[in-house]
Amino acid sequence: MDGALLEVKQLTKRFGGFVALDRISVEIRRGERFGLIGPNGSGKTTLINCISGALVGDGGRILFRGDDVTRWPAHRRTRSGIARSFQIPKPFRSMTSAGIQKRQPAIGHRPNSPDGRTARTSRRMPNATAGAQDGP
Repeated sequence: MDGALLEVKQLTKRFGGFVALDRISVEIRRGERFGLIGPNGSGKTTLINCISGALVGDGGRILFRGDDVTRWPAHRRTRSGIARSFQIPKPFRSMTSAGIQKRQPAIGHRPNSPDGRTARTSRRMPNATAGAQDGP
């Protein structure tokens, strides 16, 4: 499909007899913001894990920038530009949001790369709280 950054086609993922994703298809175009919502247990995290390579789907295809990444390992997907983050659902009482951002590694940061060097696959997002200062 023309202009698609990410395409998920008929993706299926099973855990034993439980079908977590049943022929899911989605297209996300360049520059598009896409929200994934649903109740607990609806497969949101499973879909993200399959896209990022943390899980391998049982059927279907995943295309990124036109390349079929369905069978690529997670590290190769990360190098191509697919990355994910994890929610930490507890407050950091001792830091401002700017302080938290300064202390977290950039997306794709790999401190233990095979060649012993540090590699980064993308830049940190700009500070979301303009003018915020770290500390008291």
